[in-house]
Amino acid sequence: MPNLKEVRNRITSVSSTQQITSAMKMVSAAKLRRAQDAVTRLRPYSAKLREILQNLSASLDASEGGQFSIKREPNKILLVAITSNRGLCGGFNANIIKLANRLMQEEYAEQHKKGQVKLITIGKKGSDYFKKNPGMVVSSHNEVFDNLVFETVAPVAQSIMDAFANGSYDKVVILYNQFKNAAVQVPTNEGFLPVEPPSTDAKVSQTDYIFEPEKNAIIQDLIPKSLKIQLYKALLDSLAAEHGARMTAMHKATDNAKELLKDLKLSYNKARQAAITNEILEIVSGANALKG
Repeated sequence: MPNLKEVRNRITSVSSTQQITSAMKMVSAAKLRRAQDAVTRLRPYSAKLREILQNLSASLDASEGGQFSIKREPNKILLVAITSNRGLCGGFNANIIKLANRLMQEEYAEQHKKGQVKLITIGKKGSDYFKKNPGMVVSSHNEVFDNLVFETVAPVAQSIMDAFANGSYDKVVILYNQFKNAAVQVPTNEGFLPVEPPSTDAKVSQTDYIFEPEKNAIIQDLIPKSLKIQLYKALLDSLAAEHGARMTAMHKATDNAKELLKDLKLSYNKARQAAITNEILEIVSGANALKG
């Protein structure tokens, strides 16, 4: 039978943990609403901009900005792994790390053996994991989540675009958790560069655009902006998914603490009853001894 003091200490400890996880759940729920609103507002704009970009990319040459749509043999791969700066969010970060490892071991196994798969990490958890492999991580941008606005994301996207344009990489893929709802986050690998034209089976009609002002001026501004928006949307998706994952994890932790408290209180009551019974038996035994 457990010691009464030990059980009391455990009850106090679990109660404190329950209060913390419950508070974290409420904080994450409040942050989730803001993050969900932000990504929901951006998605239609991002999707339309990408559709226009895909339609244009099929007819561009390098002099018009088509350097971002030139397909090369994928010998040098860059993976942009988006995780979070903090933990306590279930399998959120582990899913992206697993996805990156799976791509390196399967889809890009040949390039990985030659040391031609590189990583840019956004988020401390991914950075801490992949820094164990010296030379694999090109750069880390954990500070982006301190102030997640378009202006802080744009320089990161621009550096990736410049590296692709000068031939440092032949293919760039973004890895992030896509937000579905508070309980569902989908690990996603999304092509970033080169810009792919619409697939033949996609329900996207080829559009003949009328340009005002001239075509080159618009395209030179539109393509970089569209790519920056794509990375910004992936980061907003990941942030909303992080808050959803943390809220769900803290909800489960709170429920588990509640169940554990029930068991501990039951154990405490049993131990207390056993102690009282032993005391009564000792008193009765002593009284009987005095009578004898």
